[in-house]
Amino acid sequence: MQDHEIILTESSRKKIEDELNYLRTTKRAEVTEALRRARSYGDLSENFEYHAARQQQAILNGKIAELEALLEKARIVEDGAAGGDTVGLGSIVAIRDVETGDEWEYTIVDATSADPLNDRISYSSPVGNALMKKRVGDTVEVAIPDGTALYEIIGLRHM
Repeated sequence: MQDHEIILTESSRKKIEDELNYLRTTKRAEVTEALRRARSYGDLSENFEYHAARQQQAILNGKIAELEALLEKARIVEDGAAGGDTVGLGSIVAIRDVETGDEWEYTIVDATSADPLNDRISYSSPVGNALMKKRVGDTVEVAIPDGTALYEIIGLRHM
């Protein structure tokens, strides 16, 4: 796997396309109307509403460009792409900290679906990257702020 490769699931691609459509149509129309209204107030050099609307327009255009670039560069995989006996996108991995014996589960997801507080980690995160393509029984080493941690894969299932 390339370091700079972006992988999205079909459902994530659909969410991004829906957001892009909303930004291009509804949100862009709202910003255009705000600009039109602000222009009607007269002198643009001291018109706060006009400058705020222009700033909002620039932010919107930047977000649209960012999403378009993401969709253009991303490799799309099926939501249930993981399978077999190795960790992949969509895998639910049970791990044990070799040092402490603590156990927990992570779901490996694409970067746009990551939610670490709910144990959904990106395949490109340090832990996710270390787990990719590994099997039950494998031990992985992960760089953490205090040094390194060793995790043993003790279970694997797929969404």
